[in-house]
Amino acid sequence: MWNSLFLIVQVLLAMVGLYQFALTLFGLKRKQTSIQHEPGKSFAILVAAHNEEKVISALVENLLRLKYPRELFDIFVICDNCTDNTAEVVRRFPGVYACERFNQHQRGKGFAIEWMLKELWGRPRQYDAIVMFDADNLVNPDYLLHMNNDLMNGHKVIQAYLDTKNPDDSWITAAYGITYWYCNRLWQLPRKQLRMANFLGGTGMCFDTALLKEMGWGATSLVEDLEFTVRCVKRGVYPVLNYEAKVFDEKPLTFKASARQRLRWMQGHFTVARKYFFPLLWASLKERNFAKFDTALYTVTVYNVLFGSIFSCIMWIDQLRSEPALDSIYKHLPWWVAFAAVFVSIAQFPLALALEKVRSWKMYVSLLLFPIYLASWWPITLWAFFTQNNKTWSHTEHTRVLRLEEVQSKQVL
Repeated sequence: MWNSLFLIVQVLLAMVGLYQFALTLFGLKRKQTSIQHEPGKSFAILVAAHNEEKVISALVENLLRLKYPRELFDIFVICDNCTDNTAEVVRRFPGVYACERFNQHQRGKGFAIEWMLKELWGRPRQYDAIVMFDADNLVNPDYLLHMNNDLMNGHKVIQAYLDTKNPDDSWITAAYGITYWYCNRLWQLPRKQLRMANFLGGTGMCFDTALLKEMGWGATSLVEDLEFTVRCVKRGVYPVLNYEAKVFDEKPLTFKASARQRLRWMQGHFTVARKYFFPLLWASLKERNFAKFDTALYTVTVYNVLFGSIFSCIMWIDQLRSEPALDSIYKHLPWWVAFAAVFVSIAQFPLALALEKVRSWKMYVSLLLFPIYLASWWPITLWAFFTQNNKTWSHTEHTRVLRLEEVQSKQVL
């Protein structure tokens, strides 16, 4: 019985892996078919900030230099439960709004955004679209031009290309960088080119105002980006990736800070999976909608990691016995299948770096330590499973002060 169950789980996980591999093939070549429009849409730029006095000025300076008519966008920094000088720093910039919020019972980015949107709806000036950034971000000057193009082309929810501003600070930040380049090219891009739903990444997001007013924000879990993605897909609104609009995000320097951040992500992911997987799966089958099926499958990725890690450990321990009791799926397949699976698992990451034209040799060397980062997801996900009801927001401290020029200069090395 246990052996049969073990084989069934292996088959299911293998099918998910094959599905994702098939999708990556559609990211090998990028189609460039964007239609350009003159600036016409107005934007409210929201920046979520909790005790970000060290980094907020770099982002505000960056946003004030966007290549877009200044009269068509305003900047609002949400100073959420701040106990430092974030608001004072923001007020030094003429025309930038420091919006202070104090609520110790509803802490976290999702609640801060929901509060800010209600404030915006009550203001005399209304905007065509809402853009959201984190305080540690930097953004390419043409960002709003790309958002304007997509809005003019009829898209309602847009996700920018997410990159890291400090990939060469440590082996952990390098691992984040590799993950981002892989996800952009071999995870997000295929879905865009197949006209499926892209996944929001928590920052660099743009929303049509009418849609936000109709839906309400309502995404207050620990992974508000994934939650809002799923809510959009349920309504038949598919977020789209804009590959040219780049946002640079600061990543934790240490393994401890990284583990804390990823634990929060996995806890929130379990919450979204419990709430939305079955309704979305049922809708996809009822409507024969492949995009909804794909999104439903993504919501349970956290369970794939959980079961994959547990069953892999069980199999490895069992194989150490003189007479293993469990059967491996690869024993029933030609020898080259296992070889191909291992090769693809390894090769996809340097391939993503090459496709994204990453020039830094340090990033390729960092691939040697990347398996440690990947393996660390296993205990993090297991711990998240047992603590998934923890709704406490864990703030990631940001201290890496870089200007856009510094980030761009490192990209050409």
